[in-house]
Amino acid sequence: MKAVQFNVTVPGFLLARGPGRFSSAFLYGRPSGVSLTSREPTSLPGDRWVRIEVMLAGICGSDLGNISYRSSPAMEPFGSFPAVLGHEVLGRVKEVGAGVSDVAVGDRVVVDPMLNCEARGWEDGSWCPSCAIGSHSTCEKAGETGPLAIGREGGGIAPGLTIGYHRDLPGGWGEEMIAHERQLFRVPPSIPDRVAVLAEPVSIGVRGVLRSGVIASAGPVLVIGSGAIALGTLWALRAFGYEGRLVAQAKRPREASLASGLGADSTVSPGDGARQALIETGARAYMPVVGSEVYAGGGFETVFDCVGSQSSLVQALRYTSARGRLVMLGCVGEVRKLDLTFLWARELRVEGYVGYGAERWEDSSRHTIELTLARMASDGAALGGLVTHLFPLSQYRDALRAAFDHRRSGAIKVAFQPQG
Repeated sequence: MKAVQFNVTVPGFLLARGPGRFSSAFLYGRPSGVSLTSREPTSLPGDRWVRIEVMLAGICGSDLGNISYRSSPAMEPFGSFPAVLGHEVLGRVKEVGAGVSDVAVGDRVVVDPMLNCEARGWEDGSWCPSCAIGSHSTCEKAGETGPLAIGREGGGIAPGLTIGYHRDLPGGWGEEMIAHERQLFRVPPSIPDRVAVLAEPVSIGVRGVLRSGVIASAGPVLVIGSGAIALGTLWALRAFGYEGRLVAQAKRPREASLASGLGADSTVSPGDGARQALIETGARAYMPVVGSEVYAGGGFETVFDCVGSQSSLVQALRYTSARGRLVMLGCVGEVRKLDLTFLWARELRVEGYVGYGAERWEDSSRHTIELTLARMASDGAALGGLVTHLFPLSQYRDALRAAFDHRRSGAIKVAFQPQG
């Protein structure tokens, strides 16, 4: 099968962090660790495994961070390379193991790419505490070789938290992939493909909304970011019942328009526009002898940082009200000279989410992606404009160029269409 593969190497790091700052060729061109390759399909390693023909697979900011070596190395032990990237996957079931009962050949499915202890081959009594309570996105055995026999002769499954960053389990940037039955969710017929492929990133926003308790708060709420997770968070806030004031910070007019359509009461640009929105909450501005402006009073009861940069985190810390909550959905890593004064001075609560799992909702426990799909089936039309670009695998460099430079391309979510 054809697939877009990425390998982590020391020379690749040096090229990406050196000349890669000036030429994209060192990020995803011939000298880089990204290549279009042909590889043998992976055999089903057990009765509850499923083969999937990939229909659409999104390009995530974390993919770009890894390709450019901008992500923190802290998560490196929980991946294995070379790997076929792609963890935002919509596919069609092509083959099922003898023990599969939840999906059938021909079903459209989306994939929970986070591996749980069961998928790694551990017996029920040996599952880690996180997997035992349904929070497998924090699986505590992700850095270990699992007992499941797969791929390499005589070896267990390689370390790795997520399909798409895993040597033995190819992700969605290929023509097909395999997954454990527990990772798959059937897509209701009413959900279009371009909405269904967003189930994974939108579910991160859904988890942040449900786990933070923001739905029951009076607000106001600020969502920082213009990507799929930020826009999905806006949708999740309204879809799951938040009724307070909702402000979206977006950089470009098209993203601001989408944010309004997803339920934002107002949209602001970074800088003066965001500052004015903060002042309108009742915040008062003060200028210290050294440093930038600070505020007291007012503020946003909850701030969702869906960017994860130094500037977004600095802003979020300053814009959150006293005893408010800062919810990190952007994959922030190493941040130099970060001033945490307001974390303790305002008694802020900081939470971070990057996955999904069992959620308590309406007196029952349901998987985040299951809840997301159910809401998409009845209220997902506004998400239809998020997937802006589709590319075949053969044009992977064009796809990555559009995703890296979304200011020029106008892209919000870029996706591969491997069968195209």
